[in-house]
Amino acid sequence: MSHLISLKNSVMSNQTLNLTPHLYQYILSNTREPEILSALRHETAQMTGSEMIISPEQGQLMGLLLELLNARKTLDIGTFTGYSALIAALALPSDGQVVTCDVSPEATTVALRYFEKAGMTDKISLRLGSALSTLDQLLTDDEASTFDFIFIDADKKNYDEYYEQSLRLLRRGGLIAIDNVLWGGKVAASVENDEITQTMRTLNKKILRDTRVTHNLVPIGDGLSLVRKR
Repeated sequence: MSHLISLKNSVMSNQTLNLTPHLYQYILSNTREPEILSALRHETAQMTGSEMIISPEQGQLMGLLLELLNARKTLDIGTFTGYSALIAALALPSDGQVVTCDVSPEATTVALRYFEKAGMTDKISLRLGSALSTLDQLLTDDEASTFDFIFIDADKKNYDEYYEQSLRLLRRGGLIAIDNVLWGGKVAASVENDEITQTMRTLNKKILRDTRVTHNLVPIGDGLSLVRKR
């Protein structure tokens, strides 16, 4: 009996497991990724800035959240090659709408090609230009409180403004997912005090204290904050 108790204690943990390469590969082997998304991820891996794409297990989580929300309208702040926007489009019902914005014509050319391959061009609206300008325009167009889900994954210096504008665009009970909130672990290292690291720390602390929302910081990818508007 004592051996069984010892064995049980050895495999239980009150902390998140450290993901060894072997364990991470096991997670990937238990992750569903449609062929079109896998092809996009592998093409993106050959591009400059390939580290900006989210991981497949994070994508699967986001797709599940969209289904749980019964989402019909989503916003991607940061498109890159379109992986997260395509995840949203595939998860939404046939009348769903994805708005995605970016400043890069080169990266979004890849995105548009994959949107077409997946048969999702009718669902996805790409806005090229400053994300802040796009968000302002959406508010001007009376789209406040109309989005079910918003994913923030763009330039970090504007994350606080993206967060505030997203709260205005999001419906009550909707969800904001904010990427890179652990910033490669720098947010927890007192010796790291560059501008972006401090920006991410400040935003994390702000969300923790923000009574307008409930939230959870999930240790997936580079850290993902899930923020529900009350």
